Amino acid sequence: MPPVLGSRRRREEIVRLAETTGLTSVTDLAERFRVSASTIRRDLARLEATGRLTRTYGGAMAAPHRAEPPLQQRIGEAFAEKVAIARWAAAQIEPGDSLALDAGSTVAALAHQLRDHTDLTVSTPSLTVLSELAGADGLTVHCLGGTMRPVSQALVGPIAENALERMSFDRAFLAADSVDAERGICEADLAQTRLKELMAQRSTRVYVLAHAAKLGRRPFHAWTRLAPGWTLVTTGADAQVAPFREKGIRVVTVPV
Repeated sequence: MPPVLGSRRRREEIVRLAETTGLTSVTDLAERFRVSASTIRRDLARLEATGRLTRTYGGAMAAPHRAEPPLQQRIGEAFAEKVAIARWAAAQIEPGDSLALDAGSTVAALAHQLRDHTDLTVSTPSLTVLSELAGADGLTVHCLGGTMRPVSQALVGPIAENALERMSFDRAFLAADSVDAERGICEADLAQTRLKELMAQRSTRVYVLAHAAKLGRRPFHAWTRLAPGWTLVTTGADAQVAPFREKGIRVVTVPV
């Protein structure tokens, strides 16, 4: 029998279920998580208050697709989980590596871990990553040019794509608005997914950095397919990561 989840993990799983299976009932959720119906109703009320679910008679359904939250808002979410993932990722990097760092709050946390490293070459479209590495004397940092997306503080478009087509990397670290085992990495914009595809194609090893709340969700409509051999680095529970392992994705679960 699976362990009883804490309240935060339980609410994240409720959101995931609503987004992947549709309508969710209070009775089914209470049985699934082995808690009372009143506890589930409080969970649903809290999730509705934050805009993550829409309550219905006897249950809840996924909230309509909404605007992409700005990067500054996302940086503080699941902070301890992002730091744990970033530390694991930084430990995989070897002197002399050439890295592609995507735009996203977890990848920015990885960049923070790299500031004291030496003998690395980093290429990124992320202004947040560039800011983290601005004073790092031991690194060679390339900025991928392009068109600014203010909401993600990143550069996208044909200029960035052309630059990536002329480069190669030992490791790529990709961010995600969410990750689904069937569809892949979910983003709000096709230009973002195109950059991820190019980074992955040009890299020997590919890592997707995504904390537990991002697994199994489909908030937007642009996708990058996951490929067997990629590594998903997450804080997700066994039940959350099992579908990815079934697809041939290597999963590393990082303790927080």
